[in-house]
Amino acid sequence: MRRRIAVGTMLAALVAICLFGVPLAVAATRYFTATERAELERAAEGYALEVSADVLRNRAPDPSAAGEDPTELAVYRASGSLLAGSGPAALDPADRDVRPDEVRAADDPDNLVAIIPIAEDGTVVGLVRAATPRTELFQRTVAVWAGMAGLAAVALLSAYLVARRQSRRLARPLESLSEAATRLGDGDLTARAGRSGIAEIDSVGESLDSTAARLDDLLARERAFTADASHQLRTPLAAMRLQIEVALEDPDSNGREAAEANLRALDRLDRTVTDLLALARDTPPVRDAAAAHLQLSEIEREWTPVLRRRGRELTVTVERGVADSPVSEAVLRQVLSVLLDNAARHGSGAVTVVARDAGGAFAVDVGDEGPGIPAGADIFRRRSPGARGTGIGLALARRLAEAEGGRLRVKQPIPAIFTLLLPLRR
Repeated sequence: MRRRIAVGTMLAALVAICLFGVPLAVAATRYFTATERAELERAAEGYALEVSADVLRNRAPDPSAAGEDPTELAVYRASGSLLAGSGPAALDPADRDVRPDEVRAADDPDNLVAIIPIAEDGTVVGLVRAATPRTELFQRTVAVWAGMAGLAAVALLSAYLVARRQSRRLARPLESLSEAATRLGDGDLTARAGRSGIAEIDSVGESLDSTAARLDDLLARERAFTADASHQLRTPLAAMRLQIEVALEDPDSNGREAAEANLRALDRLDRTVTDLLALARDTPPVRDAAAAHLQLSEIEREWTPVLRRRGRELTVTVERGVADSPVSEAVLRQVLSVLLDNAARHGSGAVTVVARDAGGAFAVDVGDEGPGIPAGADIFRRRSPGARGTGIGLALARRLAEAEGGRLRVKQPIPAIFTLLLPLRR
């Protein structure tokens, strides 16, 4: 590209120089020719004034009248024979046929020649011939052409230097784009293209940066989905494993009931994966007018046996008027699962779930009788060093709540009570 820009600029400069330089050189040549001819005519007229008296008296003019000018001057009789001066012995018949008021140009291959008549009462009585070598005109023309050629060379050199600089200026951001694209192709999603100040190239760079940001966000979502899915699926899988082990150890157990329980657990797994995929893809959650009542009832059925096996009780309280709240089923289900899992793992004593009206919002308080949250612990930061456990669950729960336009906050640190707030849209 650099070579093409340089060559293109040089060709453009050369065409411009030819379009302007050639006519200018021709005009300069014509100007010098006209100037030389005018000087030649002035010399002939001056000489004619000096020798006209002698010619009218039919006397030979004084040879010194021609002076030392390089112009060759001669005076002729009307018949064309040389009377005085330096020149051919006789004029050609066409050259001596001159009217009294005419200036005849009689150039030959080696000289510029001007013939001026000397007249008396309208009759030509003599002729003055002035001649100058073409070499002088040629030298002046060559000198001017050489100067113009030198200026053209300077112009071409300047055009080359400018083209080289511009080609570097244009190629550098393109090389930067190529390098950024290569880094992106190698998996470095932090690669960004610089800005060059050239609108078209910067537009490509912005598009490339936007693509890199989208890819980075997509991969981050996929990584988050993998971590979230592994965290959220762990509890249902553990429950299924426990039910299967109990059925295998108890010879009197009902296999059909165990299978049905596992099918229900598989349904919960399927809903969990669906919910997490919706979060990863920013799919708006579905709202159901009966979601609050159904989910709270299902949560109670699912978690009561889990906590009871650990010697703990679960109490679910739904205040009047909030059971039919139109909230997101997926968000409510997943967030409550995370909060109850944390209470079961890190808390102690009875676990309480209270659904209430929070002034235009649906609120759920989840608490236990455990030691609470340590002071200064950033429990909502993903994989927080200060958080007990994996650090994924609470971060995921907050993300789910915020994706729905709600909030998840700590209402009371000791004993720990979490509050989920979800907007109501009827």
